[in-house]
Amino acid sequence: MSEIDDYLATLPSDQRAELERIRDIVADAAPDAEEGKSYGIPAFRYGGKPLLGFHAAKQHLSVHPFSPDVVEGVRDRLEGYDLAKGTIRFTAEHPLPEDVIRELVALRLAELR
Repeated sequence: MSEIDDYLATLPSDQRAELERIRDIVADAAPDAEEGKSYGIPAFRYGGKPLLGFHAAKQHLSVHPFSPDVVEGVRDRLEGYDLAKGTIRFTAEHPLPEDVIRELVALRLAELR
């Protein structure tokens, strides 16, 4: 099992299912990215640099594209979500749309290349 598998195994089923969905989308959108940890959270890395991380908190889930500019790039598509510098918070009941996740990955990859 990987570090991400180990982390996901500790979560309640609804949070685990949503983060597994995000994991699958990121893996598809960035097949050359590697799984691991970055800044202490489960994350994908590209070229040795953090691409996109995610984690669960008691009241929400978070996606971290490790870039305020990337979050700004999709801000207009995230009405109703809690946004902070480099972070998007949401719940399993109100998940991030797949096209937004793919756009986050594409924007971050463009920064890293």
